[in-house]
Amino acid sequence: MSVIFDLTGKVAIITGGAGGIGETLAIGLAQNGADVVVTSRTLSKLEPVAEKIKKIGKKAMAIACDVTDEKAVQQMVDRVVKKFSHIDILVNVAGIIVRDDAEKFKIEDWQKVITFNVTGTFICCQAVGREMIKQGGGKIINTSSVRGKLGAAVGASAYGPSKGAVDSLTKTLATEWAKYKIYVNAVAPTLVETDLTRAALSNPEFYKANMARIPLKRWANPEDIVGPVVFLASKASDFITGQIIYVDGGTTSN
Repeated sequence: MSVIFDLTGKVAIITGGAGGIGETLAIGLAQNGADVVVTSRTLSKLEPVAEKIKKIGKKAMAIACDVTDEKAVQQMVDRVVKKFSHIDILVNVAGIIVRDDAEKFKIEDWQKVITFNVTGTFICCQAVGREMIKQGGGKIINTSSVRGKLGAAVGASAYGPSKGAVDSLTKTLATEWAKYKIYVNAVAPTLVETDLTRAALSNPEFYKANMARIPLKRWANPEDIVGPVVFLASKASDFITGQIIYVDGGTTSN
């Protein structure tokens, strides 16, 4: 059975590769055989991740790239193709959240969230998708959220719609690119405990309201997402496309 999950010889790009989720996924893909390229806006944060991947015995590359900059993304893709000659897996992790009450939410913050989470995801899908079309296929895994499906009592008036758009984009690209053997799916976790979310989770009211909606009664860890991503990146998922896989402790079953 392990053969169908083996990623040996595959090249993966992880956007947001310096963050808690991105780094964990990069290392997880490497442990399952993939060579991994990590990207984010800050090279100094990516280089330690690349070193960890090399210690596993896989090839690694760190590239600074702003996913909202079409030219920068294309240059990143060109560098990867030049070094590895192919791209087999794209995992779009890069994203942001700005929390505020809907009636007070600043339009500039709305635009920032939508641009980063939706437009940035599309730019990366498009640039890598072009290469996958040339080479005859590939696997794209977007990062959504339970907030793309379920409303939140406070703070997600931009984040929720952005992830709903990621869900729709995932299904649309899966349908359009099926003829090229490009599989497009998404993972949608509940709150993941990382450095970026600990401040919100330390708020007793926020903690209580969100924990009440998770049947398994714990937050997700970045490691919880590794298995689903490896599955979607491997041959094990070769008849699965256009799906949103909820990694949510049962939240969406409530």
